[in-house]
Amino acid sequence: MNRASNSSKRYGLARVLSKMGLASRTEAARLILAGAVQVNGKVIRDPEYPIRMGLDRIETGKGGAEPRPFMAIMLNKPRGLVTTRSDERQRATVYDCLPADMPWLSPVGRLDKASEGLLLFCNDPVWAAGITSPETGPDKTYHVQIDCVPEQTLLQRLRAGVETDIGFLSAKRIELLRQGEKYAWLEIVLDEGRNRQIRRLLESFDIGVLRLIRTAIGGLHLGDLPKGQWRQLTKHELALLNQA
Repeated sequence: MNRASNSSKRYGLARVLSKMGLASRTEAARLILAGAVQVNGKVIRDPEYPIRMGLDRIETGKGGAEPRPFMAIMLNKPRGLVTTRSDERQRATVYDCLPADMPWLSPVGRLDKASEGLLLFCNDPVWAAGITSPETGPDKTYHVQIDCVPEQTLLQRLRAGVETDIGFLSAKRIELLRQGEKYAWLEIVLDEGRNRQIRRLLESFDIGVLRLIRTAIGGLHLGDLPKGQWRQLTKHELALLNQA
């Protein structure tokens, strides 16, 4: 590595490993505490140990730690999986859909257990933060099956939003896609991603959610990717997300 001046900016060791795409910050901290990381030939057990970028040499159990090439994938998440690497209740997770030998990737945002559809993973926390940020991230589109057929007055009230005990809830756009005798499908577009936002918004109007599927993030669409399957994003798809 090129030598820099002693005044180089310093970052915590766990944060550096995360930025290099080697592990999430939480997983990096676990590796460090377990004694699996060396800095300049010395085992370091402090996740906040200051690292001089471009000067200090970091080694893991696999030898010298070098940044991994950027990688981003999309998964068609099935219903019933939790969006986490491991679950204290031993529930199935989205990682059960990925190969066991896949390099470290972290979910970009979340879908709750009962939700389905487009879920991104990547190895760059900075890029992920840009996608999930309400200020810089692209819109997220959902198709939602509800347990009623809404009249126009109800749709107008939904579009206006509602004040709840967790704050004001609304959507950027709500449209009626199709309807039957008892049920209907809505297309709901969000420009932020608060926890269970759509479910809580609909519940505030006594509307039950039967299915909730994320179909698009910005210009990236789920398309015909089979449920439970994944693939890498193309350069064109990455450009669509970055432009958004």
